[in-house]
Amino acid sequence: MLKRYHHIVGGVFRIVDACVIGAAWLLSYWLRFYVPLIEVTKGFPDFNQYAALTPLLMILWMVTFSSLKVYQSRRMLRRTHEVHLLLRAHGVAILFFIALTYLFSEYKYSRAVMLYFGVIGGIGLVFFRLLLRNSLREVRRKGYNLRHLIAVGEGKALVTLIARIDKFPELGLRVIGIATHEGSEAQSIAGKPVIGHFAEIGKLVHEHHADKVVIALARQQYGELDRVLEALKDETVDVQIIPDIHEYVTLGCQIEDFDGIPIVNLNDSPLDGWGAVAKRVTDFVCSGIALLFLSPVLLFIGAAVKLTSKGPIFYSQERMGLDGRTFKMYKFRSMRVDAESSTGAVWAQAGDDRRTPIGALLRSSSLDELPQFWNVFSGDMSLVGPRPERPVFVHQFRKDIAHYMLRHKVKAGITGWAQVNGWRGNTSLSRRIECDLYYIRNWSYFFDWKILLLTLWKGFINRNAY
Repeated sequence: MLKRYHHIVGGVFRIVDACVIGAAWLLSYWLRFYVPLIEVTKGFPDFNQYAALTPLLMILWMVTFSSLKVYQSRRMLRRTHEVHLLLRAHGVAILFFIALTYLFSEYKYSRAVMLYFGVIGGIGLVFFRLLLRNSLREVRRKGYNLRHLIAVGEGKALVTLIARIDKFPELGLRVIGIATHEGSEAQSIAGKPVIGHFAEIGKLVHEHHADKVVIALARQQYGELDRVLEALKDETVDVQIIPDIHEYVTLGCQIEDFDGIPIVNLNDSPLDGWGAVAKRVTDFVCSGIALLFLSPVLLFIGAAVKLTSKGPIFYSQERMGLDGRTFKMYKFRSMRVDAESSTGAVWAQAGDDRRTPIGALLRSSSLDELPQFWNVFSGDMSLVGPRPERPVFVHQFRKDIAHYMLRHKVKAGITGWAQVNGWRGNTSLSRRIECDLYYIRNWSYFFDWKILLLTLWKGFINRNAY
């Protein structure tokens, strides 16, 4: 349903965004040197030096925007989300641009031009995006280039579909009416009139000059699907089927064509292809560098653990990671060797008397987690992801918390979206799971870097780390 709209409108947005970026760059040069709000003290640079960068800027912005999924269809329908994503992607592209010009260009571009460009570009992108959106909505509102559809079915799937269509008039879709089963006495559903029954769908298409038929049957009506499709097999209208499975979709839903067979993929991991390769390379390189540069710290902590309590320096514990597979996670030992001999598997509590003399410091400062860089280096974990849990707790939580196991669709991480938002240690499990699922649904390579920077910014000390 969104494919045609996405290809056309998404292509227009790409062209307009590229033009805005090119124009903003040239305008910034003009404002800086020909309408100088700041005195020009170092002479006027050659215009060609700046103009030559325009095509490269346009390409860099398009690549960055595409990488950050600015033009992804589901994001193109949410205005506030779209504006936020536009400005965030614009900021990332500016950082890339500054880094590239600094590293690879001997010519130093004016910082004032860069500043003007950042502001003008951001305002221009948002202004023209909203202008195009509103113009398209106005065109559709006046009845131009509309596609009229008949919805077939009833129930929650149909009501949800109609609500989405009404919410986004720029799609150019209008629901003429609804065809229900013969025994239905409903006069309207979700504000749309009932115009007939399943058996009449062929006649209804001709009477109402419909361009499209969308079938959204409730699961108990799937037996009627053959009859409806048989009635439409000789019609020229577009036919689309919406399966009543939205209540089972948590991470996302995609449909692929497998040699002519449509397959619906529910809750697939977003980490595949080049995204997964980039994440693994980053994990490998960054964890290797961390192990190398932190080696003096690791040796010092290891010596402190050994000298202040009996037992091994490291503590290994079975945790559950990607696809439910278990692995040994390593930490500096911060508790007595027999910490769980009488209690069994339990979470640490505030003022826990099982901690070693330096255990409280190690745990509250997250220094006990440093050996997990080896887990990342070896591939069991990632720098960023949901925190791994012990299997004994997982078997308990999966019964009590909906969608708990979906957090294992990606590798466990040293830090994660839940941790930087304060949901660490003995805190709300439901809120932690919400954060984990949000991270998986919205994963991108740059989202990982945002979490890493937030981890550095907010520090490793947490009041919930006992």
